[in-house]
Amino acid sequence: MSTPFSTGTPALHQRRPSIFTTLLWVAVIVVLIATGLLSLLAITRETGMLGAVTGSVLAAVPVFPVIATFLWLDRYEAEPPSLLALAFAWGAGVSTFGALVINTASLVAIRNAGGDMTHAAVFVAPFVEEAFKGLAVVLIVLMRRREFDGVVDGIVYAGMSGIGFAYVENVLYLGRTLANDGTGGGTLFVFLLRCVVSPFAHPLFTAAIGVGIGVAVRAKNPLVKVFAPIAGYLVAVLLHGVWNWSASSGLAGFAAAYAVLQLPVFIAFISLALLARRREGKLVAQHLDIYGQTGWLTQAEVAMLASLPARREARDWAMRTGGTGARRAMRDFQEMGSELAFLRERMARGTAAPDAANTEYAVLATLSTLRDRFLPRPHPGPPAP
Repeated sequence: MSTPFSTGTPALHQRRPSIFTTLLWVAVIVVLIATGLLSLLAITRETGMLGAVTGSVLAAVPVFPVIATFLWLDRYEAEPPSLLALAFAWGAGVSTFGALVINTASLVAIRNAGGDMTHAAVFVAPFVEEAFKGLAVVLIVLMRRREFDGVVDGIVYAGMSGIGFAYVENVLYLGRTLANDGTGGGTLFVFLLRCVVSPFAHPLFTAAIGVGIGVAVRAKNPLVKVFAPIAGYLVAVLLHGVWNWSASSGLAGFAAAYAVLQLPVFIAFISLALLARRREGKLVAQHLDIYGQTGWLTQAEVAMLASLPARREARDWAMRTGGTGARRAMRDFQEMGSELAFLRERMARGTAAPDAANTEYAVLATLSTLRDRFLPRPHPGPPAP
């Protein structure tokens, strides 16, 4: 058997998925595919094929740097790629389609009532879009609670959902501008405005929901568990609403909001994420110390696992001394070390699964196996005379 990290390593005990879990995954995949196709159809009908293809290419430009930024925050225990892809796909499929339907209906209702059309962007769209994007984080917590450890995870998953939503929305705006303008000048302006100047807008709004859910999953107080996600959602709606209001206030209003809102919010979230990540490092050191005292880990290994620069140096050392295989084993050792620390932290808070003790022992056994793979083997001495 093998771990989720490398072939040939003794695996942790994997419980067979329940029928409910399997059906839930199937339902989610079906919904993602259906909403994705419907969103693509709706966008293509409005922009034409040329607009949809051009918009898809241009909108992809900021996606990878923004994703890399959010993944850079999650360095101690990288989230499973399948769940990251799920969050992105939810934002790109379910969130965009739901927003298209409800926002369009609200526009029709406001127009028929003789109201101001900008009210939909300021007072309707933020509530709708942030609710749909935030549901991605809620879904991941419900489906894979063990993979969700706190604020950093909430920021990363919420950010991925926001990135997926922003990508599809940018395809729509870019393609629509190209179809209406025809010269490309307007498309270039929209590209600079949405993809270059403000690529972090949607991910940052939704990250507030991720912070709220991250606080809730770690809290013991029932009131905090309930109101932290609600507070995060309201902050996301407020930021989103102000941003949309600025976009409808002309270039001067947008520039002012960018300087007063976007940049400070970006700096604040990066600072918060870095503080949360530093706290994770302290938790790793705190909860792995017991294993250093009892001999399961050395004190040097505990110090290495609690420091991101030391982890990088350890991977480089493993590469120099044992090659690619040793470096891979060291990377897996570090991932498993983080998993052990967060498992111990859940055990201390009383939120761990009933089989946590068995999982703990399995992780420790896997760490021992991985250690043998990256430690240099002693050279045999000269033959006996």
